[in-house]
Amino acid sequence: MSAPHVLMDGIVFGESPRWHDGRLWFSDWGAHQVVAVDDDGRHEVMATVESFPMCIDFLPDGRLLVVDSAQRRLLRREPDGSLVPHADLAAFSEHPWNDIVVSDGGDAYVNGIGFDFPAGEFAPGLVVRVTPDGRVDHVAGDLAFPNGMAITADGGTLIVAESYANRLTAFSIGADGGLSDRRVWADTPGDHPDGICVDAEGAVWYADVANRHCVRVREGGEVLATVEFDRGAFACALSRGDDPRLYVVGQQWDGPPPPEPTGRLVAYPAPAPGAGRP
Repeated sequence: MSAPHVLMDGIVFGESPRWHDGRLWFSDWGAHQVVAVDDDGRHEVMATVESFPMCIDFLPDGRLLVVDSAQRRLLRREPDGSLVPHADLAAFSEHPWNDIVVSDGGDAYVNGIGFDFPAGEFAPGLVVRVTPDGRVDHVAGDLAFPNGMAITADGGTLIVAESYANRLTAFSIGADGGLSDRRVWADTPGDHPDGICVDAEGAVWYADVANRHCVRVREGGEVLATVEFDRGAFACALSRGDDPRLYVVGQQWDGPPPPEPTGRLVAYPAPAPGAGRP
């Protein structure tokens, strides 16, 4: 692939890119903001969360959901721009909450890593399902640092990146929103997959912080493409329609924090557009 096009620099700590309404949205949790960017690099702050806006996704009606990790809750952005509580996650884990993906029916799957990263002792993580009316159910556990999540285009499979297990793990999504039939979707030897997305050919892109790249794999683990990044790649997303692009957000993550923000959002040409959710 060709060299990436830089869309935005000066991000404090970027995560969770999402293609929505013709623009790329992401969480700059270091700045306590959710930001939207167009392909000319014009950007605007769409929400400010004073605590910790870890990851984002959208309800089917377009309202934004924000994982407020520090407060262990899910927030919802109303049409007037106000943020209101959507669900309380505290009863299910007191440790940091991480990624989110919302199904076409409005069920939000949210994962928690299960321990206090980076200083805490490892413990397995979990996934909960939040219904559109805010009810929370435990749907999966025993995950080795669950990170990025995606739902396939047919709505039938949830894929979870297990960063500490070097693999992508799949679950079948039942009619009731529950998860079953846990299986390895792809091993990623030598890589620790972080944020992920699915494309229209059924392949998954995953970002890898330590190895500074994003990798496209098909089910079973065959590597189809790799793009290199000049800093830690935390998460990725794909545009829809013609002229597809792979967006990657990341920052330096290999030593003491530098004096200036190192977060960057870039776009690469991609072989296939995004599909499924997010």
